[in-house]
Amino acid sequence: MATNGQSRTARRKQKKATKKPLWKKLLMIIGIAILVIGIGVGTLFTYYIVTAPDIDASKLETPFSSKIYDKDGELFADLGAGEQRTKVEYDELPQVLIDAVLSTEDARFYDHPGVDIWRVGGAVVANITNGFGSEGASTITQQVIENSFLSPEKKISIKVQEMWLALQLERDYSKEEILEMYLNKIYYGNRAYGVGKAAELYFGKTDLSELTLPEAAILAGLPQRPSAYNPFKNPDLMKDRMNTVLNLMVENDTISESEAEEARQVDIPSLLTDDTPDPTPYQAFLQQVTKEVKEKVQGADVYTDGLKIHTTIDTDAQEHVEFLLSDSEDNPVNYPEAVTDEEGNEHEMEAGMTVLDTSTGAIRAIGGARGGLENDGLNYATDISRQPGSTFKPIIGYGPAIEELQWSTYHQLNDDGPYDIAGSDKQINTWAGQYYGWVTMRYALQQSLNVPAAKTFEEVGGSTAKQFAEGLGISFGDNDILVGDVLGGNIGTNPLDLSGAYRAFANGGVYNEPYAVTKVEFPDNGRTVDTKPEPKAAMSEATAYMISDMLQTAIEDGTGAQANVPGLPDAGKTGTTTRENVEGSPDSWFSGYTTNYTISIWTGYNDNNITLPDTKIPHALYKNTMSELSSGIDTADFSKPDSVVEVDIEDGSRPAKLPSDYTPESEIVTELFIEGTEPSETSEEFDQLDPVEGLEADYDEESETIQVGWDYDSEEDVSFEVSASIDDGEMQGLSSTDDTTMEISNVESGATYEIQVVATTDSNTSDPATTTVQIPGGEEEDIPAVSGLSANPSGSAIDVTWQYNGPPANFEVAVSQGGSEIQSQTVESQGIVIEGAGVQPGQTYRIAVTPVGQNGANQGVRGEQSSTEVTIPSDEQSNGSDNEDEGEDTDGGNNGENGNGEENSDNGDDNNDNGNNGNNNNGNESNNGNGDENGEENGNSPNAGNSGIEN
Repeated sequence: MATNGQSRTARRKQKKATKKPLWKKLLMIIGIAILVIGIGVGTLFTYYIVTAPDIDASKLETPFSSKIYDKDGELFADLGAGEQRTKVEYDELPQVLIDAVLSTEDARFYDHPGVDIWRVGGAVVANITNGFGSEGASTITQQVIENSFLSPEKKISIKVQEMWLALQLERDYSKEEILEMYLNKIYYGNRAYGVGKAAELYFGKTDLSELTLPEAAILAGLPQRPSAYNPFKNPDLMKDRMNTVLNLMVENDTISESEAEEARQVDIPSLLTDDTPDPTPYQAFLQQVTKEVKEKVQGADVYTDGLKIHTTIDTDAQEHVEFLLSDSEDNPVNYPEAVTDEEGNEHEMEAGMTVLDTSTGAIRAIGGARGGLENDGLNYATDISRQPGSTFKPIIGYGPAIEELQWSTYHQLNDDGPYDIAGSDKQINTWAGQYYGWVTMRYALQQSLNVPAAKTFEEVGGSTAKQFAEGLGISFGDNDILVGDVLGGNIGTNPLDLSGAYRAFANGGVYNEPYAVTKVEFPDNGRTVDTKPEPKAAMSEATAYMISDMLQTAIEDGTGAQANVPGLPDAGKTGTTTRENVEGSPDSWFSGYTTNYTISIWTGYNDNNITLPDTKIPHALYKNTMSELSSGIDTADFSKPDSVVEVDIEDGSRPAKLPSDYTPESEIVTELFIEGTEPSETSEEFDQLDPVEGLEADYDEESETIQVGWDYDSEEDVSFEVSASIDDGEMQGLSSTDDTTMEISNVESGATYEIQVVATTDSNTSDPATTTVQIPGGEEEDIPAVSGLSANPSGSAIDVTWQYNGPPANFEVAVSQGGSEIQSQTVESQGIVIEGAGVQPGQTYRIAVTPVGQNGANQGVRGEQSSTEVTIPSDEQSNGSDNEDEGEDTDGGNNGENGNGEENSDNGDDNNDNGNNGNNNNGNESNNGNGDENGEENGNSPNAGNSGIEN
């Protein structure tokens, strides 16, 4: 046993002695992993190299231009044409330019074989730290390869191919030839390709040997960001870039610090030519074309590949848009003057707009900037990201509310702000200066009310609203959207994206990305790439139609009324923005559309702390553009789908109710509902009770009362209001009763009673039912003649009065002359003023008054006639020119006829009439002395008074 035990122990020791340490195992595993990875990477890189394109010497020369065609297939632009390039030989390059370029782009150009291993190492570290593509390591040789054969995409495969081909290029060509290729290919902005054309464009120099150090530094710095460093537009930014180049040249010992400092003192505008390059026609549109080709056609370069690019441009529309953004004296749009900031810098209002074909999404025109898009500058239609204001209310508010919650256009919302944002100390207020209480969704959108929009967003929910908006091409990235975003919030957009979203509302809910390019043809192999985006349903037809119908109201009677094109079925929405501690609006928007065109417009300033002096410019741009585009063509109205029904609703009912037979027409509105959601309950707000039936009234001679009775069948708690009138007099309430009978006592003999009964409840009434009853008896009374009849002349009128003591009567007043009646009137009063054309001075008239009974048995009975005569004084009799006495009834100034008051100087102590005798005290009324009312001149008419002078 012991022997066996020792044997086992020895064997264990031997086995333990042969076991390898752990660190050796780790090294072995790491070595195997590195080997495997190396083999894998090597295999992958080998594949990349094998699939790399061949070096085509023809592509290293001056590239081919691309031809651009409009929507009708007509050529309208030639990008990369020969006149935009000036080829230079290496021997023409001055040393100062070579030093500036190499110091900036590739300091070890003459030392590496095409790939700079030290730059690659630094770039690898940076890309591991900050993500792939964050820093490049391309030598000049690699840039020549990229510009000639490869796509500019940031992919490992392309970078491997770029390095491989750079090594080959260095084997086949000298350094001088490669540098010459680079400087002839590189883009310098302002449509200038190659250093020769750039020197001519910027400095007016065709002989490169004349370039100075600052000019060489500018040319070396431009290719990194040609648009941003554009010295014509951004000299300060270019100055910073130039200083960077000069510093690099000092580091590389190509210039001294003193030379660099001298160059830094140069004023860049003083170096430039006087003639700023003219903006390219349609440049804003061509910029979009270039962008789409780069994004959608892999490896294509519009400036070098000789492509045939078919686009959607309508050149007539494009020219009109550019005209409206120009400073032409004929431009109908009145832009405000430039504004000056606190530092004294002037700022022009900028604008960007896009025009889409509503049915396809094709871009018909792009207005990139005021005065045209200069030198490939910032395109305000496609490149900005500004807050959209209330133009987002249909996109993340009301649109998803209809789509997901099936709201009607009548849906009730309470505008009862200010509205507190949950979880925040901020509020949403009204812009309109008041809150409107309960309103329809239609009215809330029409008037762009903020609080209802915020409540709508919160009912929809942020995730639902975001999903709906993203279906319309609005991008939020990974950010959530908040309630304030329904008013524009912190979301950024541009006219191109906004027009794409609004177009879906106009197009039955179908969205596709707006596009400028339809297809691209390659010259060498005949390959054609179709670039039109695929359409997709972003919402139901019902949602699209209901939003469009409400936006038609907004542009007709709401905030967009100034943009409305009369007679055109269009829809639209306004939008303005605000900033904290900034008074006014820094952005103003308008998006509108018809079934043919969709247009979105932005106006503002580069500095969004500057507010707009006029927020209605987008309205004018839209109205003018849509009018121009729609002239001479048919524009169909929006077509209501079968899934939407129009329903008459009693206005103010909440929830929506149908109008009753008693609802006034003024209280009925027509609104849209998704089929199946329309209301079925009828409102009782204006209901009337049925009138009583069988109303009768009989006189009971025995009790000398009127017995009234009627029938009424109702389950409601009804009472009855009974009223009566006597002999066509005013209806007087008698009593209210719950019975269907009533007795009227103390009746007048011989009178005619009209009895009225109205059924009532707490909230409704019926139409009245009436009947009449004649009370027998009543004796005819004598109708006495009037007494005290007098007729007195008053100027050119007769003042007639009398007394009467008898039963109620009216009075017939007849005026005759020479036995012929000339006037006749019936009055209730005991007096009348007779005037008119029939009453003349110097004539005698007979006035006759006859009383006529009014009521009961006396109705129509005529009394005895009374009469009197009166003579109207002639002009001579009433002149008063020789009357100088101060009689108590004498009028001061004149007596009736002479309005000048020149000869009558009486004071008229009792009447104190200062200028007329009669009904006009001041001469300011109908008998104005100046003739203002009656057309008389100089106060010489009979009642002219005191020539209109007030006393």
